[in-house]
Amino acid sequence: AEAVAAAVAQGVVDLGENRVQEAESKIATIGREGVRWHLIGHLQSNKAARAVALFDRIHGVDSLALAETLARRAVAAGRRVPVLIEVNVSGEATKFGVAPQELAALAERVASLDGLALDGLMTVGLRVARGDEARAGFARLRELRDQSARRIGRELPQLSMGMSGDFEVAVEEGSTMVRVGTLLFGPRE
Repeated sequence: AEAVAAAVAQGVVDLGENRVQEAESKIATIGREGVRWHLIGHLQSNKAARAVALFDRIHGVDSLALAETLARRAVAAGRRVPVLIEVNVSGEATKFGVAPQELAALAERVASLDGLALDGLMTVGLRVARGDEARAGFARLRELRDQSARRIGRELPQLSMGMSGDFEVAVEEGSTMVRVGTLLFGPRE
């Protein structure tokens, strides 16, 4: 929390966390004023209520069941939560996310849910030795985003893709949000 507070003091306004419990502790310490908290990655349905209460944006919607749970919780809280659908463009069994061929149906349904504001897609790229090796996956997510936007009839301006080792390539391919925690804070212990 101290390192994150120092980053905020230097002007960082978007903060990502992939564990609800850790975010709860950091938000209690750092607060919400002047910053936006993002939940990155997979979320279990049993933590949806806490996620809706804690986060300004949820990057990891990867199933209709989770989307419906988040929507119910958001409506109950009087909120409309921006969400991104996580897509497993690499097809890796160890990664979360909807398969590309299932995205269209999920995007249509998520876009119709009260309490959620679908505004883009997210992916975790392949672990690569050189950033450029992740380019095809990032380009594929951009294509999927554009197809989904046409299908649901509205813009999906956000693409959350790229991490500390490949964010430059992700930006070249259209990323609007990169996740560079390791670059800023070092590897997790």
